[in-house]
Amino acid sequence: MPANHSHLDLLEANAYVRKASESFFWQCTTRTVQESKLFPVNPYIALSYFNAWYRWPELLRKIDAAMPAEEIGDRARQVGSYVSTITAGLIPQFYLGGRQILLDMGMLKPTDAIDDILSVLDFGRRLNLSYHRSHAHVIPSDAGHRAQVHTERQTQVLEADALGVTPGDKLHTAFGRFMATASAYGFLSHCECRLSFNNHGPYMTKGGHEMLVRDMLDLAECDYPWMDGVASEIEHNNLTVVVIMKDTHFNIVDDWGSFEATPAYDNDNLVAVGVYTSDHLSDGYIPVHMDSAEELADYLDDLREKMTDATAGMWKMMAGWSRDQMIDAGLLVYSGVTKDLAHFAGVYEQTDWFEVDEQCQRFKPLMNDEYGGMLIAETVGLLSMSSQNHSEHHMTKFTDARGEMWTGVPYSILADDEWTSGVGPIGPGSTSLPTKSALWTTTRGKLTQEENNRLAREFKPAGWDLRHYDDDWWLKNHPGDPRADDLYKVAQASSAVLRDRGSTLLEDDVQQARAAAGR
Repeated sequence: MPANHSHLDLLEANAYVRKASESFFWQCTTRTVQESKLFPVNPYIALSYFNAWYRWPELLRKIDAAMPAEEIGDRARQVGSYVSTITAGLIPQFYLGGRQILLDMGMLKPTDAIDDILSVLDFGRRLNLSYHRSHAHVIPSDAGHRAQVHTERQTQVLEADALGVTPGDKLHTAFGRFMATASAYGFLSHCECRLSFNNHGPYMTKGGHEMLVRDMLDLAECDYPWMDGVASEIEHNNLTVVVIMKDTHFNIVDDWGSFEATPAYDNDNLVAVGVYTSDHLSDGYIPVHMDSAEELADYLDDLREKMTDATAGMWKMMAGWSRDQMIDAGLLVYSGVTKDLAHFAGVYEQTDWFEVDEQCQRFKPLMNDEYGGMLIAETVGLLSMSSQNHSEHHMTKFTDARGEMWTGVPYSILADDEWTSGVGPIGPGSTSLPTKSALWTTTRGKLTQEENNRLAREFKPAGWDLRHYDDDWWLKNHPGDPRADDLYKVAQASSAVLRDRGSTLLEDDVQQARAAAGR
């Protein structure tokens, strides 16, 4: 019996698979080897792919039923959260990674789990289209590695409110020290991977300066059970840092939310900085101690000391973990990259995201460091597995070799080929890690899981009914329109400089307001 999908469904799905494959190859092969002296990184990455394969179809359907993917994308681009350029872009990658390894092991056929595959890809594509709506691309590499997530109404506020700095002054010094500490803290809390960080932009500002928006995520007591207690002194779970740089061009802001700059990023070129918090329950960005440069500097110094203490606490705790605990923590960070989608939709369940599926557990005995390392190298770097090879005439995008990372969906399922629908309901899961015991840190305070979900389901952002007017094409032709003014005033509501200024501001107006405010 032919599968219940159209020719167009498969054309779109396979184009998205190839886009994902080429993006992931470029990202993986422009990085150094992924290894750690503490965590078995490659074994946990490989296992996370299996966990995604067996669990994501049902979990993403559950989220989609409560809040469509494209609505979550629209909401997420108004705040800094774990729904970001990197996590949204990883949906096809981690899921198809599990499929590809199972194909190569001979445990799957390309025509297996067709409904699951089409469903996950469709969810991922809709989410990415919506999240990147402002620059009308699916992922940043489509735009030459540029990720302009925000519209003007938001970037005007971020630029206007940024506090000016000069090299060596109190805020400049505090900021530099804080960023170094926060980077080490986020790297360790995420089991020595960089998923705690996401950058987007750049955005052009006055004088040819460029603004980069940098999200630092899951810093406090949050979904990760190992943060309970050790991160109790961290006030905000998410921080968004805005930097405006002179003499610096961010020539790459890529599909993993990383950046490269020409010349290289130099703190001495920092001219202004802002700090905000936000999440799935906040109405946009909330300024954090930004009434003056001195106040923000004092806050960053205090937070740096707290993060230093928490980092030491995590080192002591993790040093006592077994190999199984380290693998579980790392693989759950990876397979949990989509967890904040459930927070936005108000359907988050800790056991959905922080247990290892019993079908995934079967592969653990294989994953010593040598096998895990070679498996990941073959799968996402060398592309040398037999399941990845195309014909001898095939030439891939970057290397002219015959291997493509992810296998597409055969069109024969539209005719007479045998196929299966999916992996079935989520099976039992388990974890070697302690059970989560602390509350969740949010912009509405410390909440239980039930309170967090209820508030998420009840929450409707200000200006939500006007979101379809939030694009340059409509705004360009409706200056001063009451709907435009209302929309801009939503973004300006917490601004110290532009509050209630509306939609007709030009760059010179922003600079005058900024100067008048002593920024």
